[in-house]
Amino acid sequence: MKYKRILLKLSGEALMGEKEFGIDAKILEAYANEIKATVALGVQVAIVIGGGNIFRGVQGVQGGVVDRAQGDYMGMLATVINAMALQGALEKLEVKTRLQSAIKMEQICEPFIRRRAVRHLEKGRVVIFGAGTGNPYFTTDTAASLRAVEIEADVILKGTRVDGVYTADPEKYSDAKKYDVVSFSEVYERSLNIMDLTAITLCQENNLPIVVFDMNKQGNLKRLMEGEKVGTLVS
Repeated sequence: MKYKRILLKLSGEALMGEKEFGIDAKILEAYANEIKATVALGVQVAIVIGGGNIFRGVQGVQGGVVDRAQGDYMGMLATVINAMALQGALEKLEVKTRLQSAIKMEQICEPFIRRRAVRHLEKGRVVIFGAGTGNPYFTTDTAASLRAVEIEADVILKGTRVDGVYTADPEKYSDAKKYDVVSFSEVYERSLNIMDLTAITLCQENNLPIVVFDMNKQGNLKRLMEGEKVGTLVS
């Protein structure tokens, strides 16, 4: 197996499927099946999921309704809703999971404790990290990088709707070319939109590779675990 312990980063928007808002049950079920197949290989799986399908802090700020910090906290709560939905879908498939939140919510999840998270992973449980870093002004990409470093993951797998990193947005530009491998320095130089710069810097400083791949293509996650070249490697 190529990786022993992974941090899977999923976007909240991906959970919408064809909807304009909320969670598409078919997408949720498909993701849960992909994760179950990966766990069955003996891989330790941790997950960070965004909340953009429910609320983004930027939305509130742009609308002038709330300030940035308040909006970001609202976004963190949205990630917990998604995390609970994913936990439910996994447990329906009899995959043991634990949900840990950076904001204390004792009735529905554990507080984030690094040692406890690592112990859960060692026991074969999927650990889902909710509420980002627990701090405003940080994205869930940064939360994914931080948690991956903390639990000593081998790699961050960023599941998106496209099959890797391109020279331009492939959904807008038909002549965009895909990178098989790209360095952290190239990400900076070419302003490649993979993760925010705080997340990228954290990965670079800790020699933590990132693989950007299409999570919506069935079997991609398992193929990655088995060493196939899927998506784009950032290292």
